[in-house]
Amino acid sequence: MTPLDELRAVVANAPAPPPVMGAYLEKVRLHAFRITDADVVALRDAGLSEDEIFEHTVAVAIGAGLERLDAASRVIG
Repeated sequence: MTPLDELRAVVANAPAPPPVMGAYLEKVRLHAFRITDADVVALRDAGLSEDEIFEHTVAVAIGAGLERLDAASRVIG
């Protein structure tokens, strides 16, 4: 298994995020540069732990990166 395959497996096996994270994770996926401290504070205020926020953020960010890598590979390949 290659490192990319391992990353794909991590993303595929990540637990489903709580619904309250939906808009935040979509923002991470599409416009990560727009995430602010206020976004994270809102999730903490909704009862999520720092660990939950971090783990779901990383999983979605990896997934988005892999999607972009795959798109680039199709164009180049």
